[in-house]
Amino acid sequence: MKNDRWFNHATFYEIYPQTFKDSNGDGIGDLQGIISKLDYIKDLGFNAIWLNPIFDSPFFDAGYDVRDYYKVAPRYGTNEDLFELFKKAHEKGIRVILDLVPGHTSIDCEWFKKSCQEERNEYSHRYIWTNSIWVSPTDVSSIRGFYERNGTVATNYFSIQPALNYGYLNVKDDFEMHISDPRITPTIKAMQDVIKFYLDRGCDGFRVDMAGWLAKRDNEQFEGTVYIWNKILEPIKKEYPDAFFVSEWSRPKYSLLSPFDSDFLLQDDFAPMHIYMCRGDSPYFKRGVEKSPKTYFDFYQDVSNFAFERDKFVSIISGNHDTIRLKETLDDEEIKLFFAFLLTMPGIPFVYYGDEIGMNYRRNMKSIEGGYHRTGSRTPMQWDSTKNAGFSTSKDYLYIPVNSDYKTINVKKETSDSGSVYNIVKTLNKIRKEYDCLTNDASVTLVNKDWENYPLKYIREGKKDKLYIVINPTDKTVSYDHFDGAEMIYTYKDNKLDFQILPQSFVILKIK
Repeated sequence: MKNDRWFNHATFYEIYPQTFKDSNGDGIGDLQGIISKLDYIKDLGFNAIWLNPIFDSPFFDAGYDVRDYYKVAPRYGTNEDLFELFKKAHEKGIRVILDLVPGHTSIDCEWFKKSCQEERNEYSHRYIWTNSIWVSPTDVSSIRGFYERNGTVATNYFSIQPALNYGYLNVKDDFEMHISDPRITPTIKAMQDVIKFYLDRGCDGFRVDMAGWLAKRDNEQFEGTVYIWNKILEPIKKEYPDAFFVSEWSRPKYSLLSPFDSDFLLQDDFAPMHIYMCRGDSPYFKRGVEKSPKTYFDFYQDVSNFAFERDKFVSIISGNHDTIRLKETLDDEEIKLFFAFLLTMPGIPFVYYGDEIGMNYRRNMKSIEGGYHRTGSRTPMQWDSTKNAGFSTSKDYLYIPVNSDYKTINVKKETSDSGSVYNIVKTLNKIRKEYDCLTNDASVTLVNKDWENYPLKYIREGKKDKLYIVINPTDKTVSYDHFDGAEMIYTYKDNKLDFQILPQSFVILKIK
């Protein structure tokens, strides 16, 4: 790559703050709890954190309904606690990015309350309003009849999230504004001001929620939304060239035409291609499936090459707060193989809290703060086998109940087992940092000649090092290509340097 920036070497750990660590015994995770676990994150080998929304909110949608962008929600602490997190994380060599929600706010946001007033003011165009209570905006859901203003307002996702106004690419109705309309400029500036407020106080960047949904009636979430993001981020990136922005878009060939540095290749229904590897009914890393990885790698190489040509990245994830946990599809042995893949591939990896210890998805939970089926992926971190899994000292309330298996699946138990998922992730992160060919931007070459055969084989090459990664998800021993002078760097299970690989195992070799 042209520029060597901190995120060229970043491995991210995603924290859902409500359920990571409670420091004050109220049953809800908080910022001081996260600060208390920074050494855990560092020791595990992660050097960056993505923190889900911590802004003030009525929490109908777990903080993705922002009431005040400039205030930390009291249940997490104070603004000073957040700035302390930035400072202490940086002292340990850990970067922190926040979760930006640019497409909508809460109905309790002051911007929206002022926009609802019949008398025109500076917020009248901050949201998408029709000219009459009897007219609904087309192509989107809406709220009507609750406010003094004579109009109906467009919403995003849940009905308590009025959509901020970034305009329409294709205007049809008289109340709609084109994306170039100067009346939407204050919306763009408002979001820039929020971004700069936190960058000025130590934040290292943002993961951007629903980044591909800003412009309405856009051509496949493309032309209009790219235009808007160029307006928002071009001046930000000039002023803060070290800030990192990753988009929830799952279309790198769109998102990376704007100043985003990376785009998520999501493991969910937004991007079904990636279910191919570790989720769904028959993922690649599931024992006994034995299908070709060609479909996935053709797509991956196409989008990653597109990114690298622009000095940018794609990001593979283990999961996130919106996805069903890995453990629902893969067992611990299969998860280890997936992590071998995730942490030796190019791009910027993201690991969801708890995936490193094989936490289970909890089925059939009632919805908490708009989680619905996602609630089971947001249960408290399982630190140890004590009450509440070491997450909280609360006696009578937890934000979400702890999984019942916490006495057998927890950090304390995993750290003491050399072959655990935890220790495999820790070892892989260590190797990733030791070899320049495993930086996020180093090249990858697939060795597989016959796509129908196993194992999976690829070479990572940097300026100094060259590593050969071989992963065998099958239940039988198979052979792989011989390289003279190869040196075994790591083997999971007792593989010898005989170019045979045991079932459900992987090796990392150094080659010339």
